Amino acid sequence: MTAATTAAVPVVDASTVLGLLPVTPRLLALGEPTHGEADLLDLRNDLFRQLVEQEGYRTIAIESDCLMGLVVDDHVTSGAGTLDEAMERGFSHGWGAFPGNRELVRWMRAYNDGRPASEQVRFAGFDGPLEITAAASPRAALTALHGYLAARVDPDLLPCPAETLDRLLGADDRWTDPAAMMDPSRSVGRTPEADRLRLLADDLVALLDAQTPHLVAASTREEWDRARLYGRTAVGLLRYHHWMADPSPRRLARLTSARDSMMAANLLALAERGPTLVSAHNGHLQRNRSTMRMGGTPLEWWSAGAIVSAHLGQGYAFLATAVGTIRHQGVDTPPPDTVEGLLYALPGDRYVVDPRRLAAGLGDAPPATRVSPWYGYSPLDPEHLGGIDGIVFVKDARRE
Repeated sequence: MTAATTAAVPVVDASTVLGLLPVTPRLLALGEPTHGEADLLDLRNDLFRQLVEQEGYRTIAIESDCLMGLVVDDHVTSGAGTLDEAMERGFSHGWGAFPGNRELVRWMRAYNDGRPASEQVRFAGFDGPLEITAAASPRAALTALHGYLAARVDPDLLPCPAETLDRLLGADDRWTDPAAMMDPSRSVGRTPEADRLRLLADDLVALLDAQTPHLVAASTREEWDRARLYGRTAVGLLRYHHWMADPSPRRLARLTSARDSMMAANLLALAERGPTLVSAHNGHLQRNRSTMRMGGTPLEWWSAGAIVSAHLGQGYAFLATAVGTIRHQGVDTPPPDTVEGLLYALPGDRYVVDPRRLAAGLGDAPPATRVSPWYGYSPLDPEHLGGIDGIVFVKDARRE
């Protein structure tokens, strides 16, 4: 009997997953080694449905723009707009085009139909308004936060009128210039106007916090939660733009760290609201320090999962999805001495694996590190097994 055989269960369901954990976590994260694969999204949807229906999870958070996600949340909770509109306007990074994400949103709307608000499942994006080639203007978050406060507190308490924000922000295309991603001199993140906006954003968030008793009484809980989201996003975006303008060698590491810090803050806020399921790349959810090379430069930073885990302890659990093959992307049968190779030798198609039992069964012969032939796929790092609560293994990831 092999170490993989003793560590793997050929059933991927809610009870098997939760059976690996000492307690039911407030925030349960399911990672993926690549984006957009239909088999992996279908598996996620099936598992999340069970966890909602059987275990009482009430929010599903996706690695997508946190502000755009409000469009999807409105649709699944109240029926606002159409499914097509929610998929087009509610996702960043092109995720709305994936059939698996469309099916998830369709199911959430159907599940919520006719249920009281307290029993509905909510949707959230937890990434910042950031794309690979650009970061959004902070206008939407800043003006929404200012508008929320202006409608509820004494005007004398506001650090500035809305017109001042508009003047300092200027044209949005100054902020979203794609050239600024690789050329810090093209960024406006360290202009006098941006520096002033960072101070004003800090003052607005401080006012939001200082007026909490009044604002909670004068708002719905939903309005107050969204105001806090606007505050986190405004401060995070201005920080991100600040580091986009940094000419030092640490620039890219600062940007990756700033992004995951924004993700972590959003996840912690969602965990405050109630039991939450999370879907994102393994690299954003792992407990180990993240690493990558960009333009030949090695980068290291703490992922959102590592930050959240440090805050929540056993209240955070991380399941890493691993795959054997993605043949349509050139990822063929894994070498037998890798984690994926050991699991690929099992007869079934899908497994839930106890990584600590797997590591113990291997003893002093740790698996080799798999090397991906395709940039879009990240194999499991065998040195990370101790920081993973469970592995969901899919033998062959197929097209539709």
